[in-house]
Amino acid sequence: MLTWTQIYTPVAGNLLLSALVAALPVVVLLGLLAFFHVKAHKAALLGLATSLGVAIFIYGMPAKLALTSAVYGAAYGLFPIGWIVLCAIFVYDLTVKSGDFEVVKHTVAGLADDRRIQALLIAFSFGAFIEGAAGFGTPVAISAAMLIGLGFRPLLSAGVALIGNTAPVAYGALGTPIVVLASVTGLDLHALSAMTGRQLPFFSLLVPFWLVWAMAGRKAMWEVWPACLTSGLSFAITQFLVSNFHGPWVVDIAGAIVSMGATVLLLKFWQPKKTWSFEHENKAERASEAANRPVHTPKRALMAWMPWIMLSVFVFAWGLPQVKDILNGGKKDSPNFLKGVSMMKWEAPGLHKAVVKAPPVVKAEKPEEAVFTFNWLSATGTSLLLSGIVSGLLIGFSFKELAKIFWGTLMRVRISLLTIGAMLALGFSTRYAGLDATMGLAFASTGVLFPFFSPLLGWLGVALTGSDTSSNVLFGGLQMISAEKLGINPILAAAANSSGGVMGKMIDAQSIVVASVATNQQGQEGVILRYVFWHSIVLACLVGVLVFLQAYVFPWMIPTVEGLAK
Repeated sequence: MLTWTQIYTPVAGNLLLSALVAALPVVVLLGLLAFFHVKAHKAALLGLATSLGVAIFIYGMPAKLALTSAVYGAAYGLFPIGWIVLCAIFVYDLTVKSGDFEVVKHTVAGLADDRRIQALLIAFSFGAFIEGAAGFGTPVAISAAMLIGLGFRPLLSAGVALIGNTAPVAYGALGTPIVVLASVTGLDLHALSAMTGRQLPFFSLLVPFWLVWAMAGRKAMWEVWPACLTSGLSFAITQFLVSNFHGPWVVDIAGAIVSMGATVLLLKFWQPKKTWSFEHENKAERASEAANRPVHTPKRALMAWMPWIMLSVFVFAWGLPQVKDILNGGKKDSPNFLKGVSMMKWEAPGLHKAVVKAPPVVKAEKPEEAVFTFNWLSATGTSLLLSGIVSGLLIGFSFKELAKIFWGTLMRVRISLLTIGAMLALGFSTRYAGLDATMGLAFASTGVLFPFFSPLLGWLGVALTGSDTSSNVLFGGLQMISAEKLGINPILAAAANSSGGVMGKMIDAQSIVVASVATNQQGQEGVILRYVFWHSIVLACLVGVLVFLQAYVFPWMIPTVEGLAK
């Protein structure tokens, strides 16, 4: 079998020059999207071509391995990522077709007509719940689609959903990023959970204010500061307590429930003095609409919320390890009738363990696995599909009508699914060629400033891969090795990778495409990227400042395994 060992300084043995060359695919992709208004699928293909060119001609990666890694990435883009997007939009289309989304709009507006409060409830609190249960782009798709239905304009819906889906990401999908980080670094799981829980709560408190400011301006933000404070502080406190005294698994779910409950409770006693609406909305018409808004019976409201309740229940259940084990065919020592049927794995031909990672990215040479898992039953997208089917039947649709709606959704998002595939092909070819590791080493070579750049390395990882989990796999070991060489606590650096990574979630190509699909803005990905880009950069730098202070000024904030045990 053909094998190839990654090299990280192919340009004259110089790390800086090599890092600049390694960044070319990312520069091409983001530059074409943001400044040249090239459609996303074309930008992705050009970025992919650049990545393959750099990998083959500069890094010396065998062409067969480079092309296979791209195909492997495209397959991963379609499943599970594309499957999640398709089924999430199907649930939304179902509620629109049935007319129930109008009732959902009325119930949300009944809590608060103010657009700022609606954004907090949907994009921040409810989005955090979906992130905690599913992750992998699901909250952006759901939140953005719901905001569109509530009357938000497409660009704002996408931007608000992306900004809101930051602070919960490190504990998404029942804590998967932190669990994976512990496995790849060998560091204590509870210490990593606690350390991340001593970084992100500051931003959980900040993000609701930031979100409303980005949406409505500073003055409008201060008019609803009690709601921003309640939403963020309740989430932040819960995030800290659960991550430090329980573990990473239900941090987001608990925080989201407390945040939604606290905000709804606040609204019983407080409402903003002025109801804020968008400039394009007629205030007189909105006031008339509010005055004449139908009052729905609890039963009618429950039926309208049925798809979203079902979605939450199915997604939560599918995220439980016990349920996953059953759906995947049981454990090795106790298989069930689904064994070999509901989950199949294939090694990528010629790629599996053919690419070898080398020091200093890892402590010892390590072959990279390339196994495609087709877990069609336990996949998050399947839980979304089933929630749509069950709720659709309860609403009154026939199987034939549901199939017709699903087909319409598929036709609407087919180009975007191909775009997601191209984006992931770019990300995987970059990863297997070692381009991302070169950029990571450049960040890790910053010496005394490393604590500041450590979160930015995580940010880069998420921006490249679209996943905090993948970023932790990619750079977790490098963070630990670099920290140990510099005399910095490796728990701090490894956690910083995940905490900084969450700020890259809003600009990764996968999230941008998901947001564009959910808001029916295919072809406008560059506009969405420009809307959120600087928010992402500034927030990532703020995480860097916090980690720098924790390393040198407040080292007592770093947990110890012994301290946690006590």
